[in-house]
Amino acid sequence: MEALTFALALPCEPSSICSEKAGLSSPGAGRRLCLVSMRRWMTKGASSLALRRSVTANGGTDHEYDVIGDPQSQGSFSAVEDEKKKKKMSGGENGLVMDAERDSSGSIVGYQLVSPPQTGVDGNGVVSPPEDLHTVEAEEAEEVGPKEMETRVTYNVVFVTSEAAPYSKTGGLGDVCGSLPIALAARGHRVMVVSPRYLNGTSTDENCAGAVDLKCPTKVYCFGGIQEVGFFHEYRKGVDWVFVNHPSYHRPGNPYGDVHGAFGDNQFRFTLLCHAACEAPLVLPLGGFTYGENCLFLVNDWHASLVPIILAAKYRPYGVYKDSRCILVIHNLAHQGVEAAATYKNLGLPSEWYGAVGWIFPTWARTHALDTGEAVNLLKGAIVTADRILTVSQGYSWEITTSEGGYGLHELLSSRKFVLNGITNGIDVKEWNPSTDEHICSHYSSTDLSGKVLCKTALQKELGLPIKPDCPLIGFIGRLDYQKGIDIIRSATPELMEDDIQFVMLGSGDHQYENWMRLAESTYREKFRGWVGFNVPISHRITAGCDILLMPSRFEPCGLNQLYAMRYGTIPVVHATGGLRDTVQNFKPYAQEGKSEGTGWTFSPLTKESMLSALRTAIRTYRGHKASWEGLMKRGMEKDFTWENAAIQYEQVFHWAFLDPPYVK
Repeated sequence: MEALTFALALPCEPSSICSEKAGLSSPGAGRRLCLVSMRRWMTKGASSLALRRSVTANGGTDHEYDVIGDPQSQGSFSAVEDEKKKKKMSGGENGLVMDAERDSSGSIVGYQLVSPPQTGVDGNGVVSPPEDLHTVEAEEAEEVGPKEMETRVTYNVVFVTSEAAPYSKTGGLGDVCGSLPIALAARGHRVMVVSPRYLNGTSTDENCAGAVDLKCPTKVYCFGGIQEVGFFHEYRKGVDWVFVNHPSYHRPGNPYGDVHGAFGDNQFRFTLLCHAACEAPLVLPLGGFTYGENCLFLVNDWHASLVPIILAAKYRPYGVYKDSRCILVIHNLAHQGVEAAATYKNLGLPSEWYGAVGWIFPTWARTHALDTGEAVNLLKGAIVTADRILTVSQGYSWEITTSEGGYGLHELLSSRKFVLNGITNGIDVKEWNPSTDEHICSHYSSTDLSGKVLCKTALQKELGLPIKPDCPLIGFIGRLDYQKGIDIIRSATPELMEDDIQFVMLGSGDHQYENWMRLAESTYREKFRGWVGFNVPISHRITAGCDILLMPSRFEPCGLNQLYAMRYGTIPVVHATGGLRDTVQNFKPYAQEGKSEGTGWTFSPLTKESMLSALRTAIRTYRGHKASWEGLMKRGMEKDFTWENAAIQYEQVFHWAFLDPPYVK
């Protein structure tokens, strides 16, 4: 039996590991075994190493190493071994088994790579590579995300969020925290979502009807005293949905306010959530046992931003959560949880930790000449203490480091750029599927688009517009506020209405824009419809029935409506910002040797003239170039915006989070 011996290489720096794992170029033709990770595994019970070989482009050989360890010894994670991997380890599929060589003291000095008898060996004694393995180069050339990966490591993941659909939702945050946990659980991770148990006396209370009281009251210290909270639990779609119960969450309105504005005690309500979320993995026996200390916390926006500070200030100094990690996910940097500096004493943190959340407003933002500008900023504290930072698109991760998009935190975020990444949100492709959607009158797909024109005529009929199948129908769905560029739409409407088009808007928000929509509808009866409010079935029918979706957002961390639109063959025309720029590829009719490419149109700067130019280009293409338009539709419908794709990219960031020690002061 042929045996191969090799010596272990020196440890790689964490940045090198990150580069290699992300598929970035690495020095040298051969692979190095990164001992930073290996040392952790070997000291915690890893039992063996497997080497896979592959052929490089120049005909040489290259290697990839897999570590198979004891699931109970992995600390915050455990190895997932499928049948294929077991066969390789046993030599059943041309695998190689590595046995340790030890000196007289028992120390490991090398390894024997033993090839099984059935593995082919050429005349030079070189082991033949298995035919069914991809080359390492091909695997490393792609960034994590586009292709399916085996889940080799599982984590105890704890989401902390102010909302999670379908239990509570006001926007994209609820969609993310309602869908991503399910995708991660499907990939083998143990996942808990911690959010408040909202009760507002409406039919939405029924969303939490399946949650049962765990009868596990817990006391936490904040706001100058001991607060008692309860926990409700529902196990659904592989996820532990945990709801923090307290009277402050039981009131009319949405999670943040009512018709009179934001709740005055929001700092208390979400401070309570953060303290309770830190206790939940330690005290809740979910499925018969707790999550324990070795968790990976995903904290979302300012509402959950106290979690990494609490872990570092109140738990790790006493040896608790010493192996945990915390990732901050920023969905909207504009909201930071800023309150007066005097409220620091309410947060339940040691006095010496004030610097983590202390914040000084710039002079121009102060209310009067004697205002010192001192405040506490919870999101700032999380940016300082989190182990890694994520945004909901790659474009937004760059924008928040600029003075225009950083809302006063750009310098701090720039200083942490080495742990800052962006991952584009996914969508629920079961709910948003034109071939099965229960809200639309006719189903269709990228291979059969005939049903889309039927959806268009049905929408025109429902809205009372003239039924004109060949007239471009433009749609807008979203909040009616300054961020969404409604003022740009309003200023452009008179000129837009001069063209032979139809326009429908769905949304609510600023009363001045709601009133303008009503006025525009009465002024342009044959061309404009404004639906004040929000209606899920109508949003589906607008997405399916329109030809063009308009999104002139000033900033958009990710955006979901453009993803829904492409899924339904509706062409997006968007301002080139944040996630809109990332997800909508500008149409290029002469690319790909005349076959064209792109899924829509982006425009910049954000002006009336720029937006009208992009819209008119789209309208001309719709009217005069049907083949190009159909290509746009099909390319958009075939894009992969699934949560499965996003979950794979999150797993890579999880891995990076554990390469370095957790934050300590």
